Amino acid sequence: MSTLSKLNSARIESALGYQFQDPTLLYRALSHRSVGPKNNERLEFLGDSLLNFFIAEALFHKFPTAREGDLSRLRASLVKGETLAEIARDFQLGDYLQLGEGELKSGGFRRASILADAVEALLGAIYIESGMETCKTAVLRWFDTRLDLTSPAETAKDAKTRLQEYMQEHKKPLPRYEVVRCFGHSHSPEFEVSCDVGGAQKTTIAIAGSKRVAEKKAAEQMLLALGVK
Repeated sequence: MSTLSKLNSARIESALGYQFQDPTLLYRALSHRSVGPKNNERLEFLGDSLLNFFIAEALFHKFPTAREGDLSRLRASLVKGETLAEIARDFQLGDYLQLGEGELKSGGFRRASILADAVEALLGAIYIESGMETCKTAVLRWFDTRLDLTSPAETAKDAKTRLQEYMQEHKKPLPRYEVVRCFGHSHSPEFEVSCDVGGAQKTTIAIAGSKRVAEKKAAEQMLLALGVK
């Protein structure tokens, strides 16, 4: 298999903070499937699983009182393709990607999905060569600033979403919202909306200047009535 030039290898390894002992492994991690059968798809598969685990572990320890749903949303925001593509651009991975002729012509080195896949493949390659702890160190280094800035409050779901998920989790009918009445002036109407979850639970009522806000307020009251935090 081909390898990158020593200069290019040195540049990218400096950005990654990791020096490959096997240069062909680095080359493969940067090889898109358009180059042929010797590409980075298997390494990407492995790196994706490792990334999800290490980020989940970091969030678990960083936010000891966060709910499972909040942790899941935080992890999703950190490991999504857009975030990985940003990291790839920080490393200037696009300059080193190995692409087939068609992808080269269509600007594949700028495509977010290809950049994101390469980041995951690099993590897979680091794991293959140096093991779990070294790979974990790389993840925490690459995501250091993003982990510092993240907070459960940033991904908090609105009351309607939380109520719907609660009902689904407990295998109950979904909440029903109904406009009880609309009053006030035509240029500034007020909406009175009810929220009903069936069973013995009482309906909650809320009033707001828009139907959407009134529904959220009614859902908030229902969550309180159900004892959902």
